[in-house]
Amino acid sequence: MTRLTVDDVYQHIRGVCFKTGPPGTVGAETEWLVVDSGDPAAHVPAERVRALVDGAGPPAGGSKVTYEPGGQLELSSAPFGTLGDLSAALGRDIAHVRDALAPEGLALAGHGVDPVRVPRFQADHPRYACMRDYFCAGGFHDAGLAMMCSTASVQVNLDIGADDADAVRRWRLVHALGPVLVAAFANSPLRAGRRTGMRSSRQGIWTELDPCRTLPVLRDGADGDPAEAWTRYALDAQVMLVHTPDGRWVPAPGMSFLEWLAKGEPGEDDLAYHLSTLFPPVRPRGWLELRMIDALPGPYWPVPVAVATALLDDPAASRAAEAAVEPVANRWARAACDGLSDPALAAAARACFAAALDALARLGAAGLAPLVEEYAHRYVLRGRTPADDWPAGDRPAGVPPTRPMEDPT
Repeated sequence: MTRLTVDDVYQHIRGVCFKTGPPGTVGAETEWLVVDSGDPAAHVPAERVRALVDGAGPPAGGSKVTYEPGGQLELSSAPFGTLGDLSAALGRDIAHVRDALAPEGLALAGHGVDPVRVPRFQADHPRYACMRDYFCAGGFHDAGLAMMCSTASVQVNLDIGADDADAVRRWRLVHALGPVLVAAFANSPLRAGRRTGMRSSRQGIWTELDPCRTLPVLRDGADGDPAEAWTRYALDAQVMLVHTPDGRWVPAPGMSFLEWLAKGEPGEDDLAYHLSTLFPPVRPRGWLELRMIDALPGPYWPVPVAVATALLDDPAASRAAEAAVEPVANRWARAACDGLSDPALAAAARACFAAALDALARLGAAGLAPLVEEYAHRYVLRGRTPADDWPAGDRPAGVPPTRPMEDPT
């Protein structure tokens, strides 16, 4: 096995994580909490969910079904050339899974954090056991288990860019846009039956976790070369686990990837796996993963996908977004805590939604405009988020974690 150098790491990241050029595609990943409609406080066994979903056959739209350590169900779309095609295909696949679960009284619930149940570890893959042990050893036991077992998101996957200059522009914009997306789609004010004081407790959990692998890569203004920034981030991050020659996954001794390189041990496969254990809100993987958005109530998951895509892909919308988000580019903590009750974030969100709505027809996605407009009128224009739909006070265990949609008027 060829031993890596720091320059090899940079070249891998430049050539793989920041590979530019066509085609222009969009993808999405939706995570869902699986709940028993008759007993919402009960944990649903992951093997029961797998059996029902497997029995229904593969989703026709090509989405991949996977499961998080707490039993959360994830549907990952294929990449599509248009927003409309993505929304239609993933929507059908979500309905396919819902229909498979419904006869057994199970349902998909869209919340950034499980509002009722405490974390329960249900994974059987050794990767997840090593991850749990890593967080426990590092003093992140509670946040680590909550992240792995109780959180859910809508992830948007967008192109890196047409060329290096476009990649730099998109990298800077998506980081600056991050706090607005956190705030506008905050949907996790409760955790295990208690209010946390945050609109997005999910973002709060990620912030509590190991900062070498969960903080934004781009901080405190515009950085230089994105590939260089991601290389530094990866080299400084602690190694989470190691794949041994005999095929076992074992927790790594405390060391950064740079320190591991100095030992002359890791190869390219080790680097690729290390990169997969880094979880910043924007992660480059040959495309840009936007990981900061809470899971949303059923009908609204396409809204952040449409808004983020429009603001990144449409030139006029991008220019409007760049101006709107500049004053709030580093307001991550405020976004998680206050959502759109923060005046500056609310103003930026209104401008971004207006720009996105204006762009959707140009992107061939006019069919999504009514849903985006509905969300804007119900929440963004009123300085609210789905987190504000919860009534005052804690929700006791046993009360269903979903509630009827309010009339937006």
